[in-house]
Amino acid sequence: MGVNTRQRILEGALEVLRAEGGATITLDAAARQAGVTKPGLMYHFATKEALMVGVVEYVAERWERLMLDRLGLPLEEASPRRRIRAYVQVALSERFDRADFAICADALYRDALAEAWARHLAPWFLLPDDLPEEERGRLTAARLMADGYWTAAATGVFPVPESDRAQILAVADRLLKDETP
Repeated sequence: MGVNTRQRILEGALEVLRAEGGATITLDAAARQAGVTKPGLMYHFATKEALMVGVVEYVAERWERLMLDRLGLPLEEASPRRRIRAYVQVALSERFDRADFAICADALYRDALAEAWARHLAPWFLLPDDLPEEERGRLTAARLMADGYWTAAATGVFPVPESDRAQILAVADRLLKDETP
């Protein structure tokens, strides 16, 4: 069975973003890349904003699937430490590019995009209020380390040598180590 039209459009839109290095996308360019007409694209995504929300949803769902694979159990059953560890592992092991960064960064300027990211990723980063301060600090530091790594890798700005990736993951693992007796 082939890829459905909506998915083809979303993958086409991502390819356009990748080809443009994360620049903006047009409905025409996305339709061409997906092999559909502009009216065909607009049947699924009536506006450029709707297409961008669809792309963010698509990418955020990919992140979520990758993290669930690392987690190995339903999100609701995972401790904050395990959720953050799954994020760290994905951020440090998957390949990202400028299009990934652009999709994330656009959320700063558009509420609908920020809402899509929050809906998919906020549960992964939620830390309970009663979490001890030191543990909260370690989990947050590991998360921010992963944020920084994937951002540097995706943008190519001040990139971290590939040979350092394993050591960064080792440091993050030490931060995420369970220190309860």
